[in-house]
Amino acid sequence: MKLLVGERRAVVAAVLAFYGFLYVLLGQMVPPELRAAITAQAVLYGIAFFGLVAGWFWARWYASGLGMYGLVTGVFGMFQLGPEPVLIFLAVTHAILPAFLAGDGMAAGFDGKTEWRTRFHLDEPAVERLGKSITRASMTLPYLIMWALAPKDGQGLIATLGPLALGATGLWAIVRLRTWGVLAVAGASATLAGAAATAPGPTSLIALTAAAILAAAAAPFVRPIARHLGGAAR
Repeated sequence: MKLLVGERRAVVAAVLAFYGFLYVLLGQMVPPELRAAITAQAVLYGIAFFGLVAGWFWARWYASGLGMYGLVTGVFGMFQLGPEPVLIFLAVTHAILPAFLAGDGMAAGFDGKTEWRTRFHLDEPAVERLGKSITRASMTLPYLIMWALAPKDGQGLIATLGPLALGATGLWAIVRLRTWGVLAVAGASATLAGAAATAPGPTSLIALTAAAILAAAAAPFVRPIARHLGGAAR
């Protein structure tokens, strides 16, 4: 879909900027114990905005992941609380991101560029795997931030900060096409699932869902890594 590429890109940038500024303002209004978590959310949207405007090859995937996060959060919230206007607005505005960023015309300004594919020696299947991993991993970052930085009782440092550290560094490494990034993302999934299952009180469904999405982010690279290791062993 090559229709109104520039206009769609501008709308996506406006949505990202809106949420970035919104989280900055909320960070000044919430209690001090929530300030770090809310401010970190603003950083996520700021990175997406800057990457989109700068035309970084992975920015379309990353912003689409944030869009999927907001859409799922809004729908899940409406399932629990009903069609509240705030939740409808959250879901609709975030749905704009992956919808407006879809299509070959939009991809041409980001992951469709030939120079980065040549530099990393990637064919189309490899690019597709990379896109799926970045989108899925970025979708979980807001959940990981809230898990790590929101106040909780009865959990150790590894259980709270471990998933965020592994997930964020793993995503960065995947963007840089480092194999250990896949292992870090898989480790974030396992750590988050274990921490959620052993945390005091009811098991967090959102945390388990985020752990499953992180596992799905690592999944596209499992077979290529296994093939490479098998060939190296022979």
